[in-house]
Amino acid sequence: MNDIGWLYGGWEPIVRIVVVGSLAYVSLVLIVNMSIKRTLAQLNAFDFIITVALGASFGRILTARQVALAEAVTTFALLVILQFVFTWLQQRSPRIASAVTAAPSLLFYQGQFIRDAMRRERVTEAELKSAVRLQGAGAFEKIEAIILEPNGKFSVVKKESAGDGALVEKLDPPSG
Repeated sequence: MNDIGWLYGGWEPIVRIVVVGSLAYVSLVLIVNMSIKRTLAQLNAFDFIITVALGASFGRILTARQVALAEAVTTFALLVILQFVFTWLQQRSPRIASAVTAAPSLLFYQGQFIRDAMRRERVTEAELKSAVRLQGAGAFEKIEAIILEPNGKFSVVKKESAGDGALVEKLDPPSG
């Protein structure tokens, strides 16, 4: 019977996973819902790290018998509090904001691919074509600009919606 211990270790670990996992899940949902909405919104690099850390912490509580529920809930709360502190600091300090949040990158402007920016962001022309198709524009001739946003999504500014170019002017236009 001892030879199958690696397949089945008894009911106690299974019951622990169900009970502690359920309580940890409810705690995580409550903590995230009480936190600012950006935990679930578009992610910047810091938000992504917090999300991954929350998932890793949740996984650890499910599989490690030596981690108590109170420790897991404290971890969840700490991560959400750290996110709140960093976003608060980010709003008050441009230096911290630039360190935590990437700037948007202009990749296509007025009919020209900005190759340096594309290379720096590791974006291919095929990805930009896909972004244009997803916007229903069909052709680059209808596009004023394509911007890689800090959350990793492409913003496609159509010529007819570019108006006075206010959206594009907020970014540095390509040099030369």
